[in-house]
Amino acid sequence: MNITITPAAEKFMRRMVRFGGGGPEAGFRLEVSAGGCSGYASEFNVEAPRSGDATLDWNGLKLILPTESRLLLEGVTIDFAETPMSSGLSFINPNAAACGCSTSAPAGPAGVTAVSIDSIRRKA
Repeated sequence: MNITITPAAEKFMRRMVRFGGGGPEAGFRLEVSAGGCSGYASEFNVEAPRSGDATLDWNGLKLILPTESRLLLEGVTIDFAETPMSSGLSFINPNAAACGCSTSAPAGPAGVTAVSIDSIRRKA
């Protein structure tokens, strides 16, 4: 599995796990699906792995990825950014295709898909 997690994203994920109350087996479950314009829609939860999930150990952080998420995140860098207006995870995909839908504005440099924290839903 070829995923890179920046220190900022790792810090965010660790905080979610620490304060998520998921118990000793819990990790940061990240579900990613194709969505938006050459981008990803994502949801996260703090929970134990499910059958079929892959669990990655990232410096002691348990990252839980379902099958579809593993396929979509291959080669991607996961980052976390905070600005005065928003904060959230972003997915830097060097293999992202250019947008052809003309319905959204670029969120950053080519290959960067910004995901506002508002669009990341924590599963109940």
